[in-house]
Amino acid sequence: MELNPYEVAKEQIDIVAKEMGLDPNVTRYLKRIERALIVSIPIMMDDGSLQIFEGYRVHHSTVRGPGKGGIRFAPNVNLDEVKALATWMTWKCSLLKLPLGGAKGGICVNPRELSKKELEKLTRRYATAIINFIGPDIDVPAPDVNTNAQIMAWIMDTYSMNKGMAVPGVVTGKPIEIGGSVGRNSATGMGLYFVIDAMCEKLEMKLETQKIIVQGFGNVGGWIAKLLYDRGCKILAVSDISGGLYYSEGLEIEKLLEWTRQGNYLKDYNDKRYKLITNEELLTTGCDILIPAALENQITKDNVNDIKCKIVLEGANGPTSPEADQILFKKGIHVIPDILANAGGVCVSYFEYVQDIHAYFWDLDRINKELKRILIEAFEDVYEIYKERAIPLRTAAYIIAVSRIAKAFDLRGIFP
Repeated sequence: MELNPYEVAKEQIDIVAKEMGLDPNVTRYLKRIERALIVSIPIMMDDGSLQIFEGYRVHHSTVRGPGKGGIRFAPNVNLDEVKALATWMTWKCSLLKLPLGGAKGGICVNPRELSKKELEKLTRRYATAIINFIGPDIDVPAPDVNTNAQIMAWIMDTYSMNKGMAVPGVVTGKPIEIGGSVGRNSATGMGLYFVIDAMCEKLEMKLETQKIIVQGFGNVGGWIAKLLYDRGCKILAVSDISGGLYYSEGLEIEKLLEWTRQGNYLKDYNDKRYKLITNEELLTTGCDILIPAALENQITKDNVNDIKCKIVLEGANGPTSPEADQILFKKGIHVIPDILANAGGVCVSYFEYVQDIHAYFWDLDRINKELKRILIEAFEDVYEIYKERAIPLRTAAYIIAVSRIAKAFDLRGIFP
């Protein structure tokens, strides 16, 4: 049975609430979203037929500031998935001390089946439908699964045309030419790199000698695979939606990135040394560091006992179920949770937002320096609680994130 990601998100809140002895009223509040918008998006297709897609935008909590979270275009997008993702964004922003809340959006569509013209129409109509739900002071979207800088540019333009002026701060992850930030494209992967480097140092493991497996070879998985490959790590396997490639001597990551950037699937890559494996096989292949960087609910009670690694570095949001989390902890496998591990993306999104608001832009050196400082500070806070209480890293991270939201909620009170 497929896990409902929103139920998983709520269960995670219950776990941390029990550990913290949180006020039941606060727990009740945190398990609900503030608001959700469901929109129908009618598009006249290139063949003259009318197709109607369903889109969503959800705000989980804005007690600490405007909503922040990506927009994904995928065939399995649904309201509960978006609610869960918005909830996780709240914790991520809180953990990093960013003055932002949690939001998320998506459209139930397979973008690979659309022409560029159809994709632009879909994006602009969706942006128009949610226009009163977003804005620099309300909610600032960003790219996510199957969305990119071009899609953010169309949203920014649609919003700006309706407002009668350029509003670059309405979205992040834009092209640099219209207010985007250097370092945004690599930010999530770079953040993963900083965090795993810090974790290996704590565990006295030499990062460059570790064997790595990466599930997902898009913007996040591709970047972390390349950064670790350049560091000298052996990347045993990578995968995309089509399946994975495995080679015991280590894959040539740069060549695979070049192949996939041309729109090709990994399964079609021609190298007789590489063995084709499924995504399921990839997750249970022995390695030192496993990086699920695709979608949620990948490590569950069904496969957790077959996971053979020292560290799980969560590049995706919600890839490990609560039940699997507990089993991994008992097995002595360190799970670096999504709200810490992959927070580099939202961190640099925040930098972009700040740069847009002030119309003053930073160089890459400053971006990466600030990113590392914020992430390592959060990592140290989490690691300290993890060691003190002998609890999973995720629970430690949640204690920090939830306590900040709870304090903000307490200070603001209930209106009226």
